[in-house]
Amino acid sequence: MQCSDALPLIHEYLDGDLEGADAVELKKHLLACPACNKLFKQMEQTEACIRLLPKTPVPSDLTARIMGNIPAKKKRREGWLKWLRTHPALSVASVFLLVMATSFLSLWDQDRDMVVKGASLDQVVIQGDTVIIPQGHTVQGDLTVKRGKVQVDGNVEGNVTVIDGSYNLASTAYISGHVNSVDQTLEWIWYKVNEVFSWVTP
Repeated sequence: MQCSDALPLIHEYLDGDLEGADAVELKKHLLACPACNKLFKQMEQTEACIRLLPKTPVPSDLTARIMGNIPAKKKRREGWLKWLRTHPALSVASVFLLVMATSFLSLWDQDRDMVVKGASLDQVVIQGDTVIIPQGHTVQGDLTVKRGKVQVDGNVEGNVTVIDGSYNLASTAYISGHVNSVDQTLEWIWYKVNEVFSWVTP
């Protein structure tokens, strides 16, 4: 046994917790090592002196006094950070909605030029900021006009969507689908969400 191994065993022996083979090994080491034996005797005498000291009664309110002097923990103002940690699903959904709204708003105000989308644009006439479907002409599929006017005198075999603009249907106009007018930002966002989901779902 090394001296470094003996020191913790001496403490256990003096506390009455060392038994069996460890106690035998410690006694052998103490007989063979004068330094550890001297330390053991000093510790034994110290413990005996401590036992001879008079016992002082503990005041009944000692615990309360000690606890009263411990400074109270300051509550950290975590606010929304704590809420985020306790509601991870709602946090992710909130961040997603914020990102989507920001994206849509930036797209909404990105460009002020007129945009015309459709499958058969050769059937339309564009004059300034007005898209005209002349009488006798047929647009196959959907027609979308952003930031412009739509004058329908002919036929549209699909939907007509006017975003941030206006439309006029002549008495000769025929539209097989729906006419959607999106004039406000929130309506436009809803339109874009529906457009995304129409791509995802058949």
